[in-house]
Amino acid sequence: MPEAKTRRRASTTKKAPATAAAPTRRASKTEPLLQVRDLKAGYGALPVLHGISFDVNVGETAVFLGLNGAGKSTTVLNLCGAVKPTGGTITFDGKDVTNWTTSKCVQEGIILVPEGRRVFPDLSVEKNLLVGSWSQRGERGWFDEQREKVYDYLPRLRERKNQLAGTLSGGEQQMLAIGRGLMARPKLLIIDEASLGLAPVIVKEVFRIVGQINEDGVTVILVEANISALEIADMGLVFEKGVIRAEVRGKELENPAQVRQLLMG
Repeated sequence: MPEAKTRRRASTTKKAPATAAAPTRRASKTEPLLQVRDLKAGYGALPVLHGISFDVNVGETAVFLGLNGAGKSTTVLNLCGAVKPTGGTITFDGKDVTNWTTSKCVQEGIILVPEGRRVFPDLSVEKNLLVGSWSQRGERGWFDEQREKVYDYLPRLRERKNQLAGTLSGGEQQMLAIGRGLMARPKLLIIDEASLGLAPVIVKEVFRIVGQINEDGVTVILVEANISALEIADMGLVFEKGVIRAEVRGKELENPAQVRQLLMG
């Protein structure tokens, strides 16, 4: 078991109830949930990713680290079907998802919490959660249960369930964005820049919540410039100019100075 996982469990004081399970996983812990091979992508004539490859195993938290423009967000947009690759393959839960649409990715459990939170400011907290459940609308009887589990993870949202999302603090809006993502019952939850613009004490709380979500069985990718995200990670990938410069696991995650040196070049 990776050392980072042990440290995360030691720091979690109260475990939230398990998130409602997504459809039964076919991938096992002996094979990755997500496999990316020689992925290339860009925008028009501008190439951004130059052939990256990595795996994320079932039940892991992976952190994508890098400076602005390193290719982190482009990578997750490819994973979610929002940007189409120009080369390479993406395999998720045993399926080739390289050219899937965004709606198909959501239906199959790849959920993105976008940078900038993007909550619906004129809707209440509870109605924002309802929007997050839209992909599951064909199923009956699960919404109330899933909403209560989200509130167990994020009790501040329960207190403000009738409040307009636009009147929440930045940290509360980030929690709402994560909760909205959980309402889609993800197999893979991708959170882009969770700590952006938040005070350090709020960042610590957000990372603690993400650690709980992962402990309860959801595979997580965090896209971050904040190196402290490695405290809840099983694996870190350092991006630079569209390539993966380093992959760190286990004991390497306990040496943030080394990772910071990689980030700064």
